[in-house]
Amino acid sequence: MYVGRDMTELSMMGKTDWTDKELAFFHHNLQQIAPYLNSEGVTIHREIVKEMMNRGGVNQQEADWTSGSRTHYD
Repeated sequence: MYVGRDMTELSMMGKTDWTDKELAFFHHNLQQIAPYLNSEGVTIHREIVKEMMNRGGVNQQEADWTSGSRTHYD
């Protein structure tokens, strides 16, 4: 279960200030409801994806002994 800042708080700050877990969580949620998003929702989702790409993607390139290769937000 996601424990963190909600979209109301995050919408008042730039995507560069979001954590990787927040980006991953809201990307996953918006991806699930993509067919139902209005133009504002599509824009927010696009900005999240753009920030994820600017960071080199959310996934690590390889797993190590402390973490896997996916960012877990729960």
